[in-house]
Amino acid sequence: MARRVFFSFNYEEDVWRANQVRNCWMTQPDHQEAGFFDASLWEKAKQSDEAIKRMIRDGLQNTTVTAILVGANTANRTYIDYEIDQSYQRGNGLLAIYINGLNIPGGVTSARGINPLDTWTWKESGRKFSDHYATYDWARDDGYKNCGDWFERAARQAGK
Repeated sequence: MARRVFFSFNYEEDVWRANQVRNCWMTQPDHQEAGFFDASLWEKAKQSDEAIKRMIRDGLQNTTVTAILVGANTANRTYIDYEIDQSYQRGNGLLAIYINGLNIPGGVTSARGINPLDTWTWKESGRKFSDHYATYDWARDDGYKNCGDWFERAARQAGK
């Protein structure tokens, strides 16, 4: 079953890498079998805080999974916590995917950043979100081939 996925990433630093992930389905032999539809947003500069939060909430409408594409500074993004919080509140499946190993033009990779799911904990248990939600490495774990399965697992874990 194809899932509608919200991609959370650092637009300023990782849009090239994120687009490699977000567009991988276009090269799959059968788009319907790719395993997901892209519901991500392009961040808009010069908008009010509330306008951006509304755009995030609207972007999450009808999604079943939120994929956090982790680059060098994703955990420091202004709205990453809001996207995780809203995804969790909606019951979306969550997962993190390291994208630092993907090249940008010139063959440049980036440093491995902090997984934002490492910074979130359940108040009741103190357990990290990353202990519960899966984390993958796009390059090492062959994301091109496996991402549909990753999204499906995250959705099923969330009961969707």
